[in-house]
Amino acid sequence: MRTVVAGAIGECVHVAGVVNFLRLAEKAGWRTVFLGPAVSAADLIEAARQEDADLVGVSYRLTPETGERLLGEFAESADELRQKGVKFVFGGTPPIAERASTIGFFDAVFDGSQPTEDLLSFLRGKKIGESKEENYPQQTIDRILWKQPYPILRHHFGQPTMEATFKGIREIAEAKALDIISLGIDQDAQENFFHPERQNPRKKGAGGVPVRSPEDYKTLYQASRRGNFPLLRSYSGTDDFIRLAEMYTKTINIAWCAIPIFWFNKMDGRGPWGLEDSIRKHQEVMAWYGERHIPVELNEPHHWGMRDAPDVIFVVSAFLSAYNARAFGVRDYIAQLMFNSPPGTSDAMDLAKILACLSIIEPLEEDNFHIWRQTRTGLLSYPLDEDAARAHLAASIYLQMTIKPHIVHIVGHTEAHHAATADDIIAASRMARQAIENAIKGQPDMTGDPKVQSRVMALLDEARVTLTAIREIASNAVEDPFIDPRTLTRAVTSGILDAPHLQNNPFAHGRIRTRIIDGACMAVDENGEPISEEQRIGALLKENI
Repeated sequence: MRTVVAGAIGECVHVAGVVNFLRLAEKAGWRTVFLGPAVSAADLIEAARQEDADLVGVSYRLTPETGERLLGEFAESADELRQKGVKFVFGGTPPIAERASTIGFFDAVFDGSQPTEDLLSFLRGKKIGESKEENYPQQTIDRILWKQPYPILRHHFGQPTMEATFKGIREIAEAKALDIISLGIDQDAQENFFHPERQNPRKKGAGGVPVRSPEDYKTLYQASRRGNFPLLRSYSGTDDFIRLAEMYTKTINIAWCAIPIFWFNKMDGRGPWGLEDSIRKHQEVMAWYGERHIPVELNEPHHWGMRDAPDVIFVVSAFLSAYNARAFGVRDYIAQLMFNSPPGTSDAMDLAKILACLSIIEPLEEDNFHIWRQTRTGLLSYPLDEDAARAHLAASIYLQMTIKPHIVHIVGHTEAHHAATADDIIAASRMARQAIENAIKGQPDMTGDPKVQSRVMALLDEARVTLTAIREIASNAVEDPFIDPRTLTRAVTSGILDAPHLQNNPFAHGRIRTRIIDGACMAVDENGEPISEEQRIGALLKENI
């Protein structure tokens, strides 16, 4: 095991940065020796000899002029160790760090502005300052493992023009703000990419960047080839799914596929397919990506939550998502878990719902099916006031860190007002990083709250009732109701899976009522009183579903 010795030299007693650096070093596999504050240069050098150090960390955070003198003297005294292969790193305030850089002695200089992954890269043997693609893993799972214990960061981005989107991607990449840029493409591209005759010029740029050719995607990908070389991904579209998948892999090296089970079709007005046919198409997409060992995300649960479905349906859809992914050959499954959905859910009940989702899908994990946790803030939960929205972003991500996500999908604080610009995303990333850093330093275990655990157990019990009802509506000829498109369609049309926003929808039941009660979203009767799944589904059975 390699050894790093570190401390604050001279009269400097500020060691928070040293402690943080050594904590990262431990996570990167180093043996650490902390010498504390106000260490003399001679003592630091002697400790490095005694401990047979491979790396020496030096910190100073006081007067730049004094610091420059101390560091110069230290460099002269420590040069013998440097000649023997020992590396040296400095950390301090920007003015002192600037002077430390001019000495030419230190292998790396940090002033507090560098992202955590730069420090981890250095500790893992990469040279800081080299912006090379090989320094940043270009496959999702590799990137997750490389960045642990920190989650990789993702955000949607797409401006109404190619030029603005290209420029923004460059800025985001150069700022090293994200690991994944999810291209927000306009609705016409999602549905009519291969059908220019169906495209409406008046709708160009509505909802995102108007990509119209593979070359457009290649252009956007090239914009990301700088900074920390973020991965790209895009919507899976609402038609021509396999053709789009083939094009994405060739043009943007797509990080992962995101596809629902029940949505992006005529039911929600976002695609040309009916419900049952779209389910078949989505399953084909899962299988296509699974065969190529590309991760797949089923962004299913939050679509129900955003339509005010009760928490139990959120949990049931999380199970169906993971179950379908495994059944259709996905090896790396990304479980998207949207917090704050629907708005009004309390943090405690929100956490309980997410824990129930994880509890119900984790038994599906096996050697050829790995589950990666992705969290995000509820899109509809942001207040319009920007200061309040910033606070909400940080608080939500801090709560999300309770489940130790592998991916944090940042939803920018400006989303209630406008689609995020590059500057907005960079700012949101900084806020997210601080919330994540605070949590990783030692977050209290909120999962042990008795009210949270009680709600988890209640949701799991209720989910079993709902899943049993879905199984029982299948015909006798159906081998597996949970992946049968006809059975899944009937689960929606019958009202077993339902949401208030589906009222008067020709593909859904749309009669369920819900209400936030004690922080949880529950199904209620006509009097507003909560009802169990057994009661709710029993009433549906009486309607001869």
